Amino acid sequence: MWGRIIARRFSTTVARKSEINQHGIPGANLPFDIHNRYKLTALFTVFFTTAFSLPFVVVRHQILKK
Repeated sequence: MWGRIIARRFSTTVARKSEINQHGIPGANLPFDIHNRYKLTALFTVFFTTAFSLPFVVVRHQILKK
């Protein structure tokens, strides 16, 4: 019972202290800017390229390590 009360108090204070006004603005709660198309494309390319290439780099490192 006390856990629910504490969780309720915490969630309401976090919502109240939020400085970001997100009333109906698409993308307002994202940690990156979606309005600059070229910057967004570059960030997604870097993110997915590093995530895809990391296993290959690790395997190459392990093969060359002797």
